[in-house]
Amino acid sequence: MDDQTRFPDHRRLGRELGLFDTDPLMGAGLPYWLPDGAVVRHTLEEYVRDAERRAGYRHVYSPALGKRELYEISGHWDHYSDDMYPPMKLGAEEVVLRPSLCPHHALVYRSRSHSYRELPLRIAELGTMYRAELSGVLGGLTRVRAIQLNDAHIFCTLDQAVEEARAALELISRAYADLGIEAVRHRLSLPGAGGKYVAGPELWQRATALLREVLDASGVAYEEAEGEAAFYGPKIDVQVADPAGRESTLSTVQIDFHQPARFDLHYIGADGAKHRPVMVHRSVIGSVERAVAHLVEAHRGAFPAWLAPVQLVVLPVAEEQVGPAAAMVREAVALGLRAELAGPGDGTLGARIRAACLVPYQAVIGAREAEAGLAAVRLRDGRRPGALPVPDLLGRITERVAARGTALWD
Repeated sequence: MDDQTRFPDHRRLGRELGLFDTDPLMGAGLPYWLPDGAVVRHTLEEYVRDAERRAGYRHVYSPALGKRELYEISGHWDHYSDDMYPPMKLGAEEVVLRPSLCPHHALVYRSRSHSYRELPLRIAELGTMYRAELSGVLGGLTRVRAIQLNDAHIFCTLDQAVEEARAALELISRAYADLGIEAVRHRLSLPGAGGKYVAGPELWQRATALLREVLDASGVAYEEAEGEAAFYGPKIDVQVADPAGRESTLSTVQIDFHQPARFDLHYIGADGAKHRPVMVHRSVIGSVERAVAHLVEAHRGAFPAWLAPVQLVVLPVAEEQVGPAAAMVREAVALGLRAELAGPGDGTLGARIRAACLVPYQAVIGAREAEAGLAAVRLRDGRRPGALPVPDLLGRITERVAARGTALWD
């Protein structure tokens, strides 16, 4: 028996659940999202935006194209061009599909003058980037060519860098708790041999020392791994594992002295002189594609209630209860819940309950419930809290969804 048979595989589950698919005319590594998958993706993106907003981030949009010169300045062209798409001629200029958002955010920072009083300045974006991945390494949502990245860059003073990176790790930890994700380990990724890394041993040592301080302040155990750093600096990688035990990096925190110097970034200090900011890179959930792939496998399609494509299904026992059931669905939708009706025309009550086994909440309305304005609630995990007044039940579910997390019931 192979791993795909023994363990849940997001490529199979994602198609069975109607989350995403592919088409040869779009090309390998370019999946498209179906309606239920789009709901999961949108909800995940809104969750991250809200978490970042509460943590003091400002959101921006930047284009997915840039002039080749931009990536020559950032160092991507010299150290990362094998993973980039070839430049496109536009008159006398060459433009490139971006492989990263950080050069664009450096330009956003550079577009205005900054005082030390404004720092730290936290800039976040859910933006698309492109990687020229070889067809042999592509797979489902985990390795794709068009990537929606949850990215952010914090421009701060040297004295602020450790606390900003530590706070980023804390933001990652809270998101994992809400999503039901378990980090298997933290890795301090260091440079290895070879010419893929930018020069500047003093800056590498400085950034590495700061990241060690971040990890120690956070109280997490970590391992060091040579050859896993970004080309411009060391990073903290938060590792997760699929059900087969295969590890991958989902979230990262980096401290970067290289790009602030390359783009000549500065702020005006208390002394009235120009000073170089530190650039802290961080991604809470990494790419949306890889995050959804992991969530599909970790939960086997039974997403936390706040993330589920359908949160509530209402099941009238007979045709006579379709009216009250439909009214309950309308009330649920008005409250912001994702609710659907599964009526007698969709099969026997037992068949409809089985078909909705991944939906967090099922509300059954029979003759007695309809007469009394009640609904008998069944939870996805098998619990049956009993019959409740419809407004009370919807209020309970709405509160649970708004609280996020993985608990279905108090």
